[in-house]
Amino acid sequence: MKEFWNERYADADYVYGKAPNEYFKEKIDEMQPGKILLPAEGEGRNAVYAAVLEWEVSAFDISIKGKEKALKLAQTENVEIDYKVGGLPQLDYKEEQFDCIALIFAHFSEDKKDNYLKRFKQLLKGGGVIIFEAFSKEQIDIQKDNPKSGGPKNAEMLFSKEELQTCFSGYEFEEFEDLITELSEGKFHQGKAAVIRFVARKPLN
Repeated sequence: MKEFWNERYADADYVYGKAPNEYFKEKIDEMQPGKILLPAEGEGRNAVYAAVLEWEVSAFDISIKGKEKALKLAQTENVEIDYKVGGLPQLDYKEEQFDCIALIFAHFSEDKKDNYLKRFKQLLKGGGVIIFEAFSKEQIDIQKDNPKSGGPKNAEMLFSKEELQTCFSGYEFEEFEDLITELSEGKFHQGKAAVIRFVARKPLN
């Protein structure tokens, strides 16, 4: 997967665009700045936007090419982001370090997915917020008609409403949508797609 993403991000263009994800922008615009983590952040569009809003930004990805483009974008916007390259277990984030974790099309292999989600919950402060948008399992069928919409081709890397509600049991869901939408994010997120979006707040105790 590292080679796949390095090859994709080697493109001169920002393959998912330079603008932040619309759902992420809508939600982060409503929040007071604090410390935010953006996993699987790719070329940095969301991290840089959060930094412009004066969040203290941490991000990671497995792709060194993604980091290079993210730092270039940050320099263009005259902001700083802490961007690490590697897998989550190798990174030295602390429990309850973050006020917000934004999982924006952050898809992980089957052997990592559950452990990563559990770890993200540990890294979030009590009262902190998860902002989430990713492809649902319905995307497998939609890809057949619209391959430009993107997403993993392995259903185990996609999400269901039930697994997410179970994973974040005890959290307060401020909203939760399982829907068909139209994406327009660079060349690889285009057109009809099946996504899940939610905002969930971690309990204080």
